Amino acid sequence: MRQTILIVDDEPQIQRFLSHALTAAGYDTRLATNGSEALASVSSQEPDLMILDLGLPDMNGKEVIERLRLRSDLPVIVLSAHDQEMEKIMALDLGADDFIAKPFGIGELLARLRVSLRPRRAARIEVIRQDGLVIDLDAHQVSRDGEQLRLTPKEFDLLAVLASNAGRVMTHRRLLQQVWGPAHVEDVPYLRVFIGQLRQKLETDPARPALILTEPGVGYRWAQPEGGRA
Repeated sequence: MRQTILIVDDEPQIQRFLSHALTAAGYDTRLATNGSEALASVSSQEPDLMILDLGLPDMNGKEVIERLRLRSDLPVIVLSAHDQEMEKIMALDLGADDFIAKPFGIGELLARLRVSLRPRRAARIEVIRQDGLVIDLDAHQVSRDGEQLRLTPKEFDLLAVLASNAGRVMTHRRLLQQVWGPAHVEDVPYLRVFIGQLRQKLETDPARPALILTEPGVGYRWAQPEGGRA
């Protein structure tokens, strides 16, 4: 069965571009030009994912996400302009799954769609394998090519959150809250130190990270394995 993507944007040219590209890629599409239409469409048409522009005529895209999250865990990919950095971060913290900065390529968008449409598993994955790395979440152990790596408890907790959300952007605030708690959500420099330590221990070339990717000004993303989750 073809999956349905709800496109929420008030620019006709963006709607046409996305609708044509997604249809060619094998998706069905539905259109909404404002937040009210979008929320109504979620209830009546039950799409599989929403692509949401932040600048809508009747309400901000953040309000759409906030209202949506009261009743649905529908995946949401935010479209944002380069001058909307704080808006983008707030949208992600409110529950958006990912973002695409305008202008964007269709290849990037389709890759992000595949990640966000990945089934959300009820049971936690116990072992994550990628590029010779084995992360045993229950045993709190990490190895590469059979050799045990030494991580501090906080380094492991941070790694577990990142790797369990492979392909999804994790904001600074979300990582700090999940790993260190609500009192530390503004400690971004502290987070950068730990990311640097993890890269030194996990990356083949820490100066050119291939596993822990930086989303400038937003947060970090654990690289999606080729072909999906390993």
